[in-house]
Amino acid sequence: MKKKSIMSLSLAAAMLLGMTGCSSSETTAGSTTTIPNQIETTTAPSETEEGDKGLGYEFGLGTTFHSDEPVTYTMFFSDASWYAKQDTWESEGVFKKIEELTNVHLDIISYDSNDYMSNVTLEINAGNAAYIIPKIYDDSAFVDGGAIVPASDYVQYMPNFVDFYNKYNMADDIKTITRSNGKYYKFPGMLEAQALNYCFVIRQDIFKAAGVDVETLEKDWTWETLLETLKTVKAYMVSQGMCSETDYIWSDLWCGGESGQGSGGNLLKVMGITYDVNAGWAIADGMRYDQAKDEWYFSPITDEYKEFLKMANAFVEAGILDPETFTQDDTQATNKFYNGETVIMSMNQSQFGPCMQNCDEMLGAGKYELFLAIPPRSDKFNYSTAGNVRLENGVMVSQKALDDLGPDGFIKLCRFVDWLFYSPEAYTLIKWGIEGETFEYTADGGKQLKEGMYCGGLGYSMPEGADGVDIRLKWGYAGGNFWYGHTIAEMSDNYIPQIKRMVSSNSENRETPPLAPGIAPTEEQNEQITLIATPLIDEVNAWTLNFVIGQKKIDEQWDEYVAVCKDKNCEGLVSLYNEIYKG
Repeated sequence: MKKKSIMSLSLAAAMLLGMTGCSSSETTAGSTTTIPNQIETTTAPSETEEGDKGLGYEFGLGTTFHSDEPVTYTMFFSDASWYAKQDTWESEGVFKKIEELTNVHLDIISYDSNDYMSNVTLEINAGNAAYIIPKIYDDSAFVDGGAIVPASDYVQYMPNFVDFYNKYNMADDIKTITRSNGKYYKFPGMLEAQALNYCFVIRQDIFKAAGVDVETLEKDWTWETLLETLKTVKAYMVSQGMCSETDYIWSDLWCGGESGQGSGGNLLKVMGITYDVNAGWAIADGMRYDQAKDEWYFSPITDEYKEFLKMANAFVEAGILDPETFTQDDTQATNKFYNGETVIMSMNQSQFGPCMQNCDEMLGAGKYELFLAIPPRSDKFNYSTAGNVRLENGVMVSQKALDDLGPDGFIKLCRFVDWLFYSPEAYTLIKWGIEGETFEYTADGGKQLKEGMYCGGLGYSMPEGADGVDIRLKWGYAGGNFWYGHTIAEMSDNYIPQIKRMVSSNSENRETPPLAPGIAPTEEQNEQITLIATPLIDEVNAWTLNFVIGQKKIDEQWDEYVAVCKDKNCEGLVSLYNEIYKG
């Protein structure tokens, strides 16, 4: 392989990456932190050798957090329209159950998920931050203003966080969200290992009828293999009168105006990873790390990026991939698959249940067969598209909480957050509900929903005409505000056979890309990166989409594109990155 590297996580995240030394010393709140290989739990400054006696609450590894007196904490909430929050979530569902266990009432401040971050930003800037701020991917807008307390100053008081961090050696991953002052500002979701989420759902019944064995092919298929496969499938469909020569049989999800964010979204992200370049959702600032040269470079002007563009364009030119993929709403994409117009579409684990339910309604139960396939590889790289940083979105805690609660009350809040986001007990509650009410344990120690209970978010959609309850829709379990991190066993305890097979196939047949070192820019350097990267990436995205759909010709106009990137100072961005990295 020519290069080995790893994509930067996002434009702002790239600005926040940190290189810090390792230390085994304890850290007290307010001091400069390093990133230790192992963290030692410690008592708060005001706590005595008596431990938690007299604290007014119980906490600890394997212990349910419980406040002696009722307490209320405010929390922002990202409300997804496809399973909108109901009053029953607070009166009898997930938030009620949290309160019954912990004596903590969560005062929910809810915003539609489409504009969650903009509303959270406005509230924080106005001084109206909630105490607990979950579902945070990028914390850069909040850190420098002092509205958010550094998470790294308090993790040593959080036994569940510390246990997971130490057990699964999370130090190198945490360095990727650490700033130049040696601190990180959100409590991240932590994963034992990456499990593939985004894949492709395929109409296996049609592929089989066309003579294609997808399960055999997917283990080492390339994008060229997929293209030839889809050509074969389309030829069969044309011969059967299922479509015409001018119809497209692939019109993808999460790429258009609604969720693609002008970058090509999920599909170009996935393809880009397999060519070792930043693209789509993962375009970030375009920067990647070359291990052989020990330096950073701008991936959108490399030969690998050109090869990636040619491959993506080949699907469009062959009449396979619908160019509307990059402009249409997500509903348009899914409806084309559900009604049988298309035979392949991007998919993730949580959407597979609803996908089957919609296919039942539009195609008819028993009249189709679906297969979840891992993404192809490129000729040069066999990279898993699951990524390599074992972190998920995180939760911030506001300075307002510290101001209102005081140091002791704030540490109490952090210990509640520790239970809510990191304990196995809370993970099971939030994901599955209550044993004996919504789920039960099986003889082999697994979990299953009780009879009459369903959950699209867990992959168990309610069949049409069935009499039952979707535990996410009615009670808020298996919701997206609480990450699906934790151990492989916990993440996979809801996997239906199709998802379990897909995740296993990816683990067995793809390699995890190496982890890049972090860089830790100062606030001034962050501003420089932003000034260069924002207009530069706008140009990259515009050219990329035009290349992919064929409005610009890759071979004829590649040099012009590279010149535009250089005119937008991509070389200055590379110099700045390497200056920061080399110190």
